[in-house]
Amino acid sequence: MFRRLIPAFATTAAAVAVFAAVALFQAGPTLAQSAKPDPQNTIIMETTKGPVTIVLRPDIAPKHAERIKQLSREGFYNNVPFHRVIEGFMAQTGDGEFGNGTGGSKYPDLPAEFSKVPFKRGTVGMARASSPDSANSQFFICFGDASFLNGQYTVVGEVVSGMENVDKLKRGEPVRNPDKIVTMKVAADK
Repeated sequence: MFRRLIPAFATTAAAVAVFAAVALFQAGPTLAQSAKPDPQNTIIMETTKGPVTIVLRPDIAPKHAERIKQLSREGFYNNVPFHRVIEGFMAQTGDGEFGNGTGGSKYPDLPAEFSKVPFKRGTVGMARASSPDSANSQFFICFGDASFLNGQYTVVGEVVSGMENVDKLKRGEPVRNPDKIVTMKVAADK
């Protein structure tokens, strides 16, 4: 199995997404609060179901956060499918090579950056093969508690707005006629 979880716009849109991330930051103690949302670490992901804003966590996963920003800036994630979406668990995407969960990017795999941050609804983690040091470009978004992944996968960020759009993604393993990331950009680049 490659890169699978083991037990297996417009300028205005960017401004609204960053505002939402900052508002959530100020609203209470969330993962986003620790990340101190700023446009350099905010990802705007436009999907076929609507926009999703992710605040990256370079404080706990600097190499993984940098990789997602690098690939976003290169357009790597544009038109990439959500190839594996499991009800109650997670939605996985980021295979810009093959689109089926077996590929990565042209860059080398990354060493694990495990933390004590728990996997819960909205947590963004890096998908990998059986080796802890095999994450590359693929990531997943948790639909709910996934504490069984704690300390075994790298937490790279959190969805701070648009989780309702993640909830709408077509389910399957693999997904037939999957939803896609239309575009994915770093908010600061808008």
